[in-house]
Amino acid sequence: MVRRHELTDQEWELLAPLIPRAATGRPRVDDRQVVNGMVYKIRTGISWRDLPERYGPWQTVYTRFRRYALDGVFTRALQQIQARADAAGDIDWLVQIDSTVVRAHQHAAATGRKGGGTGDEPDDHALGRSRGGLTTKIHLACDGRGRPLAILLTPGQRHDSICAQTLLERIRVPRAGLGRPRCRPDQVIADKAYSSRGLRAYLRKRGIAHTIPEKADQQRHRLNRGRRGGRPPGFDRQTYRRRNTVERCFNQLKGFRGIATRYEKTATSYEAAVTLASFLLWARSV
Repeated sequence: MVRRHELTDQEWELLAPLIPRAATGRPRVDDRQVVNGMVYKIRTGISWRDLPERYGPWQTVYTRFRRYALDGVFTRALQQIQARADAAGDIDWLVQIDSTVVRAHQHAAATGRKGGGTGDEPDDHALGRSRGGLTTKIHLACDGRGRPLAILLTPGQRHDSICAQTLLERIRVPRAGLGRPRCRPDQVIADKAYSSRGLRAYLRKRGIAHTIPEKADQQRHRLNRGRRGGRPPGFDRQTYRRRNTVERCFNQLKGFRGIATRYEKTATSYEAAVTLASFLLWARSV
């Protein structure tokens, strides 16, 4: 029987082949039982120590989660399910990008004062100071059906346009057969926060069409320069109306209480939690 906040049979069938298994050693707690504990924790936002006993020792669940986070298990799972959808022609490459700010709980905020990252962990742990206190910003690129394609974590005060190029370069959907991963959207939709000459030049260089409204001050500056200001950037209002898709994607991700508020001390663990939630959003749609 599938309990509330646990993997369905279909979701487990998609994830099971990618879970590492030890060839030797002591008998281990069932993989599905442990992964269900991870999903339960992310959905409810409870402390690791408060996990129900049916998922086994909480130390086991936490240790495996950290191991999977460091090994990129959930990232590979997300890429595999994206590859399946792309092979079936199920990905809408009208990509939307945006960001959302997440408040860091005091259990996560304590790490920001310790400083010093190790390995892939950033020195600031993706925690920054803003009006609401310590926050993390989730930068997201999603397809036209509102499913995450790429994720980037930064401190909460980081401006969206600075991170746009890095976010787009994280889109890597493997091919089902031979060939390089698909990295280039057909078109990118973004709001005014991404209106910069540098980003527009980057998108033109890669041959990516874009729909980004021009800021009022940029428009005035261009008009004041007369002919030297150049032509206004192209903008399709009908296409821009689809930008709400990325907002709906954020709403679904924040349905996971462990995503809506950051409880994880390290950026690596929090990004793994967001990636696992993104995988579950994909699993519902394939």
